[in-house]
Amino acid sequence: MSTNPNRPPNSAVALRYDPTDDNAPRVVAKGYGHIADAIIQTAKENDLYVHESKELVGLLMQVDLDQHIPPELYLVIAELLAWLYALESDDPNLERLLPAPPSPDSGI
Repeated sequence: MSTNPNRPPNSAVALRYDPTDDNAPRVVAKGYGHIADAIIQTAKENDLYVHESKELVGLLMQVDLDQHIPPELYLVIAELLAWLYALESDDPNLERLLPAPPSPDSGI
């Protein structure tokens, strides 16, 4: 496989949130290149949603492993988690109540 030297390497961040154990979501994996590809592949193999946003990943890459996300990111992550919850819910009314997830072009 050849790589394009003008293309920046992929990056990925995995978050975990357990409201019984955590005050906020925490970064459980992050990396560039092959590590990012493995994070994304593992998520997909486990039927986990992969949200693509270079801006958000860039901000989350600044968070140390096993650390909670900063308060400045609570709102955007909460909106994303609420949207995912609605998608996975059996209640068809929930999906209509929530806006679409933040777009990669939203500046976040």
